[in-house]
Amino acid sequence: MAIDEHENEPKTSLGRLTRRSFLSHVGAATAATAIAPLASSSASAEAAPTEAASTKIPGTVPITLRVNGQSHAVQVDPRATLLDTLRETLHLTGTKKGCDHGQCGACTVHVNERRINSCLALAVMQQNAEITTIEGIGGPENLHPMQDAFVEHDGFQCGYCTSGQIMSAVAMVKEPWGKTDADVREAMSGNICRCGAYPNIVAAVQAVRRMS
Repeated sequence: MAIDEHENEPKTSLGRLTRRSFLSHVGAATAATAIAPLASSSASAEAAPTEAASTKIPGTVPITLRVNGQSHAVQVDPRATLLDTLRETLHLTGTKKGCDHGQCGACTVHVNERRINSCLALAVMQQNAEITTIEGIGGPENLHPMQDAFVEHDGFQCGYCTSGQIMSAVAMVKEPWGKTDADVREAMSGNICRCGAYPNIVAAVQAVRRMS
């Protein structure tokens, strides 16, 4: 007795449905189901930037910082340090993050013309201050005399501490320190150079002091 090989295949109102056509329909339905969420996610992603730009970030406070002569309205965590705000929010990465405990001086900036360790200062406390970073001291086309002296006297090796060293040196030249090399070393003792370029740093600072 011959057996109809199509006897157990599903039928539709349009007639017999072969296994091949059935699998084709299932495959198409599966693909459609998979693509729909992706399309929805893509549309949401395109709309997100506009929505985020107009929405306050939970847990932050709005502040205005004046850095290198320009005002910046930003939203920051109340616990954010000035260092992290400069680097992560304003993208001024010349100020380096070293020990993050106020011991190495790599994060030195000027606040109202006085040098501070920006890792120990809260950003929300600096709203009425004039903040200067290494980017505001000078650039490749217009070097500050202290930057020029560091280059001339080879006052750096790896360069990681250099921005903090220069910021500290620029400030100490205006401070009432003595004239000797020992005075410079004492004034710059809060800035650590792991490469040991101290003699050249002192020479660079003294060269600028003689010009003043």
